[in-house]
Amino acid sequence: HLGLSPREDDADTVPESVALQNTIYDVLKGNRTMSEVIIARSKNLDVVPSSLLLSASDLELGGVVGRELILKRALNSVKDNYDAILIDCPPALGLLSLNALAAVEQVVIPVQSEYLALHGVRQLLDTIDQVRSVYNQNLVVGGVLICLHDNRKRLARAVADTIRNYFGELVFESVVRSNVSLAEAPANGQTIFEYAPKSSGAEDYSALASEIMTENRAAAVGS
Repeated sequence: HLGLSPREDDADTVPESVALQNTIYDVLKGNRTMSEVIIARSKNLDVVPSSLLLSASDLELGGVVGRELILKRALNSVKDNYDAILIDCPPALGLLSLNALAAVEQVVIPVQSEYLALHGVRQLLDTIDQVRSVYNQNLVVGGVLICLHDNRKRLARAVADTIRNYFGELVFESVVRSNVSLAEAPANGQTIFEYAPKSSGAEDYSALASEIMTENRAAAVGS
């Protein structure tokens, strides 16, 4: 797990016993290699912590030649060590998001079941097309995830139907429902599976992971 969203700490991903000295910010600035900032979170999970300093990355890296490919080059030295690398992107389509899109094979697009969220998705799809044509010809949309969904609300159900009609087979069957445990887990320094393993949040993300990893899903993405 690699955090590109600017934030002050990574309490939800990094053990309390680990002092954060180096983050992905140091890698992007060229002060550390990727292997130097990786932290073992658990047996099957390593993390690269984020930093609040990332909020100024567009200005700090704006004059760097090849700035859109900094992350891709940094990941090349470690990517073969992992089955999958998940990059948590900021909501803004700035230099950080461009770096992520240039480095990955698939994009999972989370969409809240509210109308305003649809406008941001259309802009993201345009950006993905541009990145594909210039930096990453193998980039595909792996799926669209309906999240923070409250099926009790008529508007949420209507927007979810609109999302499914618009994106068709790209929409995951799994839906992440609104669940307070998803907000509480990071505040307690735990993943949702550690904090509330029987919650709807844990259930939904487990279902999503299974769906992404199935051969049928991989075949659908490639078609």
